Amino acid sequence: MHVVRIGFTPLKGARHRTHQAVSLTEAGPVGDRAFCLVDAAADRCLRTVENPTLLLTSASWDGTLLTTELPSGTVSGAPRPTGEVRQVDYWGRTAALEVVDGPWAAAYSDHLGRDVVLARAAPGEVVYGAAVTLVTSASLDRLSDVLGTAVDAARFRATFELDVGDEPARVEDGWVGRRLSIGTAEVRVRGLVPRCVVVDLDPASGVRDLRVLRALATHRRDDGEVAFGVDAEVTRPGRVTTGARATCRPLRPSGRSARSPLP
Repeated sequence: MHVVRIGFTPLKGARHRTHQAVSLTEAGPVGDRAFCLVDAAADRCLRTVENPTLLLTSASWDGTLLTTELPSGTVSGAPRPTGEVRQVDYWGRTAALEVVDGPWAAAYSDHLGRDVVLARAAPGEVVYGAAVTLVTSASLDRLSDVLGTAVDAARFRATFELDVGDEPARVEDGWVGRRLSIGTAEVRVRGLVPRCVVVDLDPASGVRDLRVLRALATHRRDDGEVAFGVDAEVTRPGRVTTGARATCRPLRPSGRSARSPLP
């Protein structure tokens, strides 16, 4: 089993970019969702599901310079702290975010057609669920068969896509409660990842082009939510590169399996 794709974005909601390597800390992937856009009037973190044109934009962050590419052009610079902290709504919970100064607020306000500000987020502050998410080649292949067309892993915005060889679809569901070594890092798989209609959107254009959620609808968690992939917490910091080996072991001898088939 090995890593075939590493994906994350420094700007929440923007296009999910492929990376050759990532460092994992206890808080998650370094640079992942370090910034987000906030509705200036409602004090609400912008969601891709409500703002699909965010997928027309992409961002890169080297720890000093934030560069964003929008249909109108490229904006780059060093975000400047303002000292202004806003308590904003993020999926029903309050997130504390620091507004930063620079050209991004104007660029994204023009792109979205409403006033937004750019804010810096502490690791995990604007992350739904655990910091690391995983999908597998077997589950993606099975889903592609169901839909009759290839399904890009970027639709699921997972940190890692793993090639699991001849393992069956949904093999990752059986990893819940177990530890997974990936490169020099280790994670503990926490649970299945609930999905929304964002997975129906083309990951590069934001256009709704596939009925992915409907195809997954027969596989639901106990709470009734549609799930695909698993999320995990970092138990040993380390570095992961594309092609890195991944191995799974029980957290304890009585580790439970939650495997179930795709429709």
